[in-house]
Amino acid sequence: MSLKVMPDRTRTSRTKKQSSAFWSVFKLRSGPFYDYNLLAVVIILTCFGLVMLYSASAYEATRTFGDDMHYFKRQLLISAFGIFLALVISKIDYHFILRFSVMIYGISIVLMAAVRFTPFGVEINGARRWLGYGTWTFQPSEIAKIAVILIVVYMIKRLGRDYKSFQGTVLVGALGVVAAGAAYIFTENLSTAIIILGISIGILFVSHPKTSYFVIGFIVAVAAVAGLLFYIITNIESSESFRVTRVLTWIDPEKYSELGGWQVLQGLYAIGSGGIFGKGLGNSTQKLDIIPEAGNDMIFSIICEELGLFGALLVIILFGYLLYRLVVIAQNAPDKQGALIATGIFVHISLQVVLNICVVLNVIPTTGITLPFISYGGTSVVFLMIEMGIALSISAKIHVNDEKTVIIDARTRKNITRERRRQERTGSGAI
Repeated sequence: MSLKVMPDRTRTSRTKKQSSAFWSVFKLRSGPFYDYNLLAVVIILTCFGLVMLYSASAYEATRTFGDDMHYFKRQLLISAFGIFLALVISKIDYHFILRFSVMIYGISIVLMAAVRFTPFGVEINGARRWLGYGTWTFQPSEIAKIAVILIVVYMIKRLGRDYKSFQGTVLVGALGVVAAGAAYIFTENLSTAIIILGISIGILFVSHPKTSYFVIGFIVAVAAVAGLLFYIITNIESSESFRVTRVLTWIDPEKYSELGGWQVLQGLYAIGSGGIFGKGLGNSTQKLDIIPEAGNDMIFSIICEELGLFGALLVIILFGYLLYRLVVIAQNAPDKQGALIATGIFVHISLQVVLNICVVLNVIPTTGITLPFISYGGTSVVFLMIEMGIALSISAKIHVNDEKTVIIDARTRKNITRERRRQERTGSGAI
């Protein structure tokens, strides 16, 4: 027996048109699918990042290494390798990659522990977050971001219906908490720990049928943050923690400029001086050894200074389109695992973009989060490209059979799924 989806004739013509218009945004055309749009926007962001990195780092590279293209050449080679790696991974079935999720998760924890407990741990600018040998450095916490996406999705698939129970939810969520705790304890990287935890919560929220757990968790989190801020404010004078210092510089960067507020202030000056169309590419003055690490965490301020509000909006639009393509892949993924992996990648990139821009605008305290595909950093670029490769792998498995098929509403879609499962159990007819 075959199931035919008939239009609901009780609906008005206007309602049907509105429903079709909404869902058609995420609907794909018939035939095999490979998201070249996602690949294109990644390449555009990478090329734009290389141009801005050269502009932001040329002065420092000349003064330090005698070569204005020192950072540019290193980032160019790493980016080219990353794009090649993404293309290779896109040809690998993501189900095959999921088989190694437990191993990848374990390796990420071990490598983060090695930062603290082995002589290979490297301290840069007062932070011990890297493994290094000679001139080669590597940040293990970047692996943990991919690892937590894979392990959470793998465990949701492995647990099946048991995942919906409270114990199953806690078990899956604990994997994210452990990875976040390892990033915080072993590498003292609070910002990465927040992103890892956010990825885990995002996947759990999308996949879990009950929202009550997340409402309770949100209330507890808000109460914890409020209590932490109260503690910091009441113990400002007696505390010497660098995280308390960051909160102070966030609240009043002018008063605490000598404690770190200088970078925040100069970043804001750069943004304000750019105006609508900026000073012109390469004409930034704040990058001339005024803003520390201008090519890393604060590169968005240089974009605003040289390209103005126009350049800032261009970057935001490019990231918005990249995230939109990830939503399309998640919406049309051939199975739940693919949809959740794409969701995890979406959460990761959106969190990192929002947090970086908020730091530059002094909306939140300084966290040390880079701007994806644009900030300088080899490890970050490589693992972001790996994530893009996995997303492309998911898109390659999408096959739309009927171009005229339109998802009418959530109830109809649920009925189709229920009927398909019933027919699979009885072995009757095709949908």
